[in-house]
Amino acid sequence: MPRQHQFPVQFSDNNCCDHSGATPSFARSLLLAAILAGCASLSHAAPSTSAQGGGLVVAQDAGPTRTQPFAGWAKGRLLIAPRAGLAAGEFENALKPHNGKSRIHLKKLNAHIVELPEDADEVAVMRELKKDHRLKYVELDMAVTHDVVVSDPYYSSSWALPKIQAPLAWDSANGSGVTIAILDTGVDSTHPDLASNIVPGWNIYNNNADTSDVHGHGTMVAGTAAMIANDGIGSAGVAWGAKIMPVRISAPDGSVAYYSTVAQGIYWAADHGARVVNISYSGILASSTIQSAAQYLRNKGGVVVVSAGNTGGLLGYAASDSILVAAATGSNDQRASWSSYGSYVDISAPGVSIYTTLRGGGYGNVSGTSISSPIVAATAALMISANNNLSLADIDQILKATAVDLGTTGYDNYYGAGRVDAAKAVVAAQSIIKTAISLDTQAPAILITSPVGSKVAGSVPVDVNYSDNVGVTRAELYVNGQKFATDDIAPFAFAWDTSVLKDGAYTLVAYAYDAAGNSGVSPTVSVTIGSDTVAPVISSFNLADGMTVSNKQTVQVSATDNQSIAKIALSIDGKQVAVAYGSSLSYSWNTRNIAKGAHIATVQAYDAANNTTSKTVTVYK
Repeated sequence: MPRQHQFPVQFSDNNCCDHSGATPSFARSLLLAAILAGCASLSHAAPSTSAQGGGLVVAQDAGPTRTQPFAGWAKGRLLIAPRAGLAAGEFENALKPHNGKSRIHLKKLNAHIVELPEDADEVAVMRELKKDHRLKYVELDMAVTHDVVVSDPYYSSSWALPKIQAPLAWDSANGSGVTIAILDTGVDSTHPDLASNIVPGWNIYNNNADTSDVHGHGTMVAGTAAMIANDGIGSAGVAWGAKIMPVRISAPDGSVAYYSTVAQGIYWAADHGARVVNISYSGILASSTIQSAAQYLRNKGGVVVVSAGNTGGLLGYAASDSILVAAATGSNDQRASWSSYGSYVDISAPGVSIYTTLRGGGYGNVSGTSISSPIVAATAALMISANNNLSLADIDQILKATAVDLGTTGYDNYYGAGRVDAAKAVVAAQSIIKTAISLDTQAPAILITSPVGSKVAGSVPVDVNYSDNVGVTRAELYVNGQKFATDDIAPFAFAWDTSVLKDGAYTLVAYAYDAAGNSGVSPTVSVTIGSDTVAPVISSFNLADGMTVSNKQTVQVSATDNQSIAKIALSIDGKQVAVAYGSSLSYSWNTRNIAKGAHIATVQAYDAANNTTSKTVTVYK
């Protein structure tokens, strides 16, 4: 039987709980499987209702040998980011048809944790809101799981430290002066091999300072990164001079964390002095909200490292400019059979039978990409300790350039750039002072891809393509030479409200900036704002007066306009059943359970100026 979880979630911005509970349909389960790239064979069980709050919609394939990295998602909750420049009222209007409410606004990430009504189908709502051009992204609040298993608790030494040449690296740096945030199940701060390295952290899940380990996973990860050295007990972490900041992101039983708690954990760590953040959980790269939080940390000079996953299979994530991903190797420098792989993998590190701290004061050997990740994170801490002036581009480049090439020559999907070498990475970090290879003089490139020159009206989405040799940190949109909006959280996108402007010609220009202050400018796009009084035309509607509908009737509608179609809505017997944002709508109408006789179907088409056309037909069963 699939495991089911039900609990209140208190977030760090304020105290609030998610109160919902409903049974997701089998069709919705199949739909999600198609939506989530790399997440095959998902099936779900409904959480039971609880007065304490909404639950986790659980994936059955969530055990240690699972083939996908998600445990499910939060019932009745979405993560949504409006485009830069969108008025608050417009964001509320986007949520209104679905009765959604913003529970928390993560202001510096410009993202909202949105609560839906108790009976809402969050997957269906997500699909509809993804079509709304006022929104940058919409995603389920997925539940991610950690990637470690305990084995051989009596093993008393570590092969990983000499393998990555950590002792040689310690001749120059031990991580002192650097804080590593462990976003996890908490950390046992009383463990004798961790206690003196612990600094205050935060419990994101319960919104308090209790960061005690509710599972044990976080303590294993923390010890791998920064177990104390030269104290006569245990062993040593890779960056044993660094400080450990425990940030609990997990549920009370430690089984899962959510996109929302992970993103808030990064945000909290960034604002409280962490230079390195480790997240030993699967599925992190699939979240736009987490990617935005990681970019926020990078803008403050920090590094995020995550585990590749323990599915043993190919995962189709895109490589990230804001997150480093670590796969696992064994003592023979071969990929661990359970280590996930794909083009998203940046680097690899030891992850098989690694000696580390256990909750309760003990020690043991653990395996998983959960352990590879803190080894890479701790190596980054050693580099920063050796040279605090390193740029983030330097850290990324050095980690990969000094790695021991494994597998196919050069980069490959199994090992990334290769297995981390701490000693070479530290030496290269120190040499930056002399060679100044971190100097970046190349400006980013940016192009406005929409609109491309035409009449516009209403809330206009302005899309940009951008690139840089290191990374773009922010984008700005100028209208007629005046700054309209700034977006400093990737992916960059804008919403331009033309309803308050006079008719006439306008110019749009976008600027892109990198961390070194270089800027690039787009070609100018000219558009015209004009009063639009022309209503849309319903060009096709496959229902007609007097026709008889089948048991499962597909309803198809298309519309045209002198400018563009903003929305098409379909109502049956006075109840709206489907909305599409664009020029076409398709709806599968299950007529098996409707009464025999006449039924009224109405379709309405809207343009950006809110001009409306409708058509009504009467059909029969």
